Order: sequence, then C-alpha cells, then structure tokens
Amino acid sequence: MPEQNVNQLVSHLFRHEAGKMTAVLTRLLGFGSFEVAQDIVQDTLLKAMSTWSFKGIPENPSAWLYTVAKRKAVDVIRQQRVHQHHEEAIAKALQSEWTLSPAISQLFLENEIEDSQLRMMFACCHPAIPYESQLAFTLKVLCGLSTAEIANAFLTSEDTVAKRIYRAREKIREEEINLEVPLASALPARLDTVLHALYLLFNEGYNSSHPDKLIRNDLCEEAIRLNLLLTRNIVTNTPAVNALLALMCFQASREDARLGDDGTIVLLKDQDRSRWNKALIDRGNYYLEVSAEGDDISEYHLEAIIASCHAEAATFEDTDWKKIYHFYALLANVKQSPIVEMNKAIVLGYAQSSEAGLEALQKIAGLNDHYLYHAALADFYAILCKNTEAHQSYARALELTSSGAEKELLKRKIQHLS
Repeated sequence: MPEQNVNQLVSHLFRHEAGKMTAVLTRLLGFGSFEVAQDIVQDTLLKAMSTWSFKGIPENPSAWLYTVAKRKAVDVIRQQRVHQHHEEAIAKALQSEWTLSPAISQLFLENEIEDSQLRMMFACCHPAIPYESQLAFTLKVLCGLSTAEIANAFLTSEDTVAKRIYRAREKIREEEINLEVPLASALPARLDTVLHALYLLFNEGYNSSHPDKLIRNDLCEEAIRLNLLLTRNIVTNTPAVNALLALMCFQASREDARLGDDGTIVLLKDQDRSRWNKALIDRGNYYLEVSAEGDDISEYHLEAIIASCHAEAATFEDTDWKKIYHFYALLANVKQSPIVEMNKAIVLGYAQSSEAGLEALQKIAGLNDHYLYHAALADFYAILCKNTEAHQSYARALELTSSGAEKELLKRKIQHLS
C-alpha cells in the first residue's frame, strides 16, 4: 500500500475519530488522565501508519483503531491501577481482571462513544479557562480541526491559536483543573460555548479552508450529529440548540448543488434548486418552528431565518432581499463581527443598489486579509463596470485564498472581465 494513501487515510481518521477516542478514553481513565488519553490516541494512529504501510489497510479501519486503543487502555489500567479516579459507575468493573475488558468494550459501543464525546465537550468548556482558549482547545482536541483551520475560523493567525491552546493546557495543569462533566444544573452555563464550537465546526465543513476540498461533508455531519444529541437531552434541548440545528439543515440542503460535476464552484444564483435537499429543508423548518418556543432570540435564530429565506425562494430572482437585509441588520446588533457586516453589505447591494453595497463594504475594517472581502468588492466593481478596480480586487483575493476551487472561480471571473 503506497505510504501516501495510508497517511491520507490516517489523517482523515484522525479528524473523524480522534475526538471520540480521546473522549471515551478520558471517561474510562478519569478526567485527570486527559493527557494519557491523548497519548494513547497518538500512539494508536502512529501504529496504524506503520502497520498499514506494511500489511495493508484493514477492511474496517475505524474498528481497527478502536480495538488497538482498547488494548492500550487495558494495559494502562493494569499498570496504574488508579481506580479511585475513574467514574463511579465503572470503577468497580475495572478492579477485576474478569470484568476489566468487558467494561472497557462496553464504553466503546457507538452510543457510549457519542455520549462521551459530548460530555467531554462540556468538560473542556470550563469557566476557569479563557473563552477563546476553550473554543480552540475543544476544536483541536475533540473535533480534530488543524491549527490552520481554527485560525481561519477566528480570522487570526496560527501562532495566536497555538498560544490559546497552550494556555488552556497550562491552565488545566497549573491550577489542577479537573475536567469533569458538570452537574445538570451547570450545563446551561457552558452550552453557549459548546454551540459556538459546533457552529465553527460546521462552518469549516461547509466552506473548508482545505486547499483541495471546498466542502468537508464529514465535518458538517459531525456537527449535525452532536447538535442532534443536544436536542435529545431535556437540559440542553433549548431554543438556541434547535435554531442552530435548523441553520445546519438549511445550509446542508444545498450541498449537492454547490459544486459542478467537474468540481468547480456553482454560485448561489446559478445553482439548480431542484437539487436542493427538500427533506433537509423540511427538517430545517421543523427545528426552526421548535426554536420559536420561548422569548429569547439568539444569533442562530436570525441566521436560520436568513437561510430559510433562501430556501423558500423558487429562484434567485425571487429572493426577498429586503427581508434578508432586515434580519442581517438585527444580526449585526446581536453579533459584532466583520463577517456579518460584510454579508449585510452584500445583501444591501441586492436589496437596494450595487453602489450602496460597495459603499457599505468599503467602510468595513478588519477584513483586509480575507479573500471573500476582496472578492465581494470585485463583484460590485465588475457590476458597476469598474474593471480596473475589479481586476485588482480579484487578484488580491486570489493571493489570499488557499482553496483550489476558489482560485479557479476567481480566475474565471478575471477572464470574464477581459
């Protein structure tokens, strides 16, 4: 088996399985053994790379990883015998050789893995850790995002993200913070951070910063799966949780129409809306309706409503841009973000005029290094027949993006100008 293929597969599995493995191992070994759990995951993935390169990739790679991780966990428990740190419900089973392996196997069942990952996300969102460090730490360790992908989500540098993750680890170590699942009464206080992490995870999947993949379906599906679990818990089944799930359903419904057969980007105005997933749109409407219970309106409510406006428009021309602009104005009051301001300005260009949209874009600060900002400027310049400015802005956007699909789109737009 070519080493490159093995490395690619292990990289994919790291993203998809490492967070789950770390979570279930931490639940097994005790929250005080978080770093030990991470070491087991790293050792397992390294063993996969060496073994699969020599013997070939197994029929079920994920199952292979979990089997090896279970064996390593058994060895650690036998060596350490620190049962007093384990979760009370499983501590007794780990004390006997007769029940040790069955107890560990039980924790690696699919429903237990899902439960452990979500529990661990709440544990990592500890109030003693700075908010942005909580998010970066959770996205890195439990969601499998790279430092570059997290930096893209925060519109900051990889160095800044690396420092945030380091600070989180140091805070946990120096203050001996016990990463344990909070009581039910304390879950709501951490829910906002968990939701923010899932929102960023979905966004990285929906518009990936990966050079070769514009859409990362695995990340979108993972975010939806974890969000769905939140709706099944009476404590976490809040309006905001349902609103975020509605937003994800609406956005994911357009997945099949966003890329052409040759992998090129198909813009919203050119998409074949018959390819939008009607079942996901219906689910989005359902969760949006459920989210209306209660008096609070979160940023996720407003973004879901905006997405629903696109979903209900039969054609691009039928889109109610004035309605969408109204909700973007509300969103800008709730969520202070240059990205929100950029989207609001783009919508203003459709709701009012290209001149108004361009003027609003030019007033936004903080996006000079963001390729979408320069691409949006260029689009308005092109509409207004300011080809020199359009060419310059497209060229700047081309410099800033690492996405192959985005680069091809920008090159096509530049060619269209000439």
